[in-house]
Amino acid sequence: MTDLVIRTLSASDAHLFDALPDPLGAREAHRRTRFRPDWKRVVLRDGEVVARGAWWGGPDDPEPVNINWFDVAEGEEKAGAELLRSAPRQVELEINLPGGWRDDPVLRAAAEARFTAARAAGYELLVERFLYRWTPDRGLPDRPGRLNFRPEPDDTVFFDALRRIHSVTLDAHALKAVEEGGLDQAAQEELDFFHWCPSPRDWWRTAHTPDGDLAGIHIPAHNPSGPTIGFIGVVPEHRGHGYAYDLLVECTRHLVEQGAEHISAATDRGNIPMAACFAEAGFPVVRERVNFHPATATTAEL
Repeated sequence: MTDLVIRTLSASDAHLFDALPDPLGAREAHRRTRFRPDWKRVVLRDGEVVARGAWWGGPDDPEPVNINWFDVAEGEEKAGAELLRSAPRQVELEINLPGGWRDDPVLRAAAEARFTAARAAGYELLVERFLYRWTPDRGLPDRPGRLNFRPEPDDTVFFDALRRIHSVTLDAHALKAVEEGGLDQAAQEELDFFHWCPSPRDWWRTAHTPDGDLAGIHIPAHNPSGPTIGFIGVVPEHRGHGYAYDLLVECTRHLVEQGAEHISAATDRGNIPMAACFAEAGFPVVRERVNFHPATATTAEL
């Protein structure tokens, strides 16, 4: 077997990234994503591309946030593993998949090849997620009218609410943050992400019962790819009333009032209550995502 050549691309050879087949439809899924050529890497064997990865970050980020496009040619799992293992920056890996991929033998085999490469590179499964996309033809859900929504300029109010929400969360990323650094880290990571988003801070809302109790929060957002349901959370003492649906409806309608013509969203497959809310509110599952995280991380840059 010939030696592998791993190449970080530039504007002059960025075309090499497009040399592999795309059985999982990543190109269509990323049609709104902007990748930097020098954050793309490929593996060559005898001059042919056998694996590729695209690292992604916001337009002003000095280093990538994650890898959200990763492919290997048939039988080239070891090459894909080497691409991941040799990367100077170890970050979370997102493998985006068509909905229903488990039921299609061809799609399932392609997905499993990427999973095998990721595990061989030292990545561990974190979570599987549903990806949603609301469009106007789905209709706007009616407001239940049970909660009162207010803008809240004080980040400490949201920080406290996030700590309470994440104390009983089903979200795998939040649970990982709690395990690493406690509830403060989990809450701060959420705040940092939404401050990073280009959407206005004054979109954030607290939700209150008619008696004035804080029931939860919702954060409409606009990430670099478009409008999205940023965060929906009900505080523990008000769970069991279906308030997550109320928050989702308000978040959706807020984004539409701000001009959104489509809205993306995501939730963990294991978060059955939230998945049910998305279904009820008219958000269809359009793709799925499997998130892996590196067992060990470095601080080097690409």
